Order: sequence, then C-alpha cells, then structure tokens
Amino acid sequence: MSASLIYDLAPIGSIVAWSDGTPRPPERHKKKLAAWETRNSKGRLIRKQGKRGVGNDSLSPDFTLHEGDYGAGGVIAIRIHRTFSLDSELAFKVTERPALGSVRVFGRAGANAELVHLAASRPAADEWLTRHGYPNAVLEEVTADEIVADHVEGRVAA
Repeated sequence: MSASLIYDLAPIGSIVAWSDGTPRPPERHKKKLAAWETRNSKGRLIRKQGKRGVGNDSLSPDFTLHEGDYGAGGVIAIRIHRTFSLDSELAFKVTERPALGSVRVFGRAGANAELVHLAASRPAADEWLTRHGYPNAVLEEVTADEIVADHVEGRVAA
C-alpha cells in the first residue's frame, strides 16, 4: 500500500509496517543489516499533518510513526519517530488497528495533534494521565462507527 493510502485510510493508533522490498541481510553483516532495518520496520501511527506553509515554502502532507523508545530505569532518553511524505517509494501495510473501545490520548487539541498514548479503556487513559501529566490532553475513544465506516466505504487498510 502507498504512503498516501496510509495517510487517507489508516486510523491514528494503528501499527504500520514499511519496507523497501529488499531481502533481510544475514546477521553477520552488521552495517548492511542496520541500514536495512531503517528501511524495513514498523511503528505506531501518531500524527497526520496536512499541507502547510512555512515562510515562502509549502510542505506536502505527511504522517509520523513512533518506532520505539530507548532509555533505562523507567526513564525514556530517546524517542524514535519516523516521518514519511506521501511520495515515499516505500511499501506500507497496516498490521494492527486500534481496538474498539480503546482510547487515544493526544498531547493537545488541534488538527496536527500527536498521539502520546493508546489506552485500553477510558479508566486506563485517566490513570495514565495522572502519572504522565499532559494538562492539555484530549481523549478520543475508538468507536464502532469509525470501524464500520472503514469497511462500508471500502477503506480497509489491511
């Protein structure tokens, strides 16, 4: 599936895999394997941004995936986010959609808000927020209407 289909069809909170189509190198080829892993991985869809202007430049729409966190002792030191433009030549696939009844926690309101957590339920989202802050957080439940709309309109991005 193309990057533009992911942008159009995949709901925020989905797990999206991307690939350049090349075979995985053997483990003994450390540098080749590391380069391959940057072009073949997966992450959670946390943001979609529409076309926007910066000064005299115009930036095309894109989406961002959260690939992982690195740290120790419960402290996250580095977050790995990958942003893809809609003209990316990589192949994408939705491997998991957010479950019905799960709750998306966005760091703030607005069209370009970023998903900071996907909770299993409203009480779980509230509990997570008490531990992590985000005073301007917005909670959004994954509804049956959202899932049905994807199937009715032929928009299954799997």
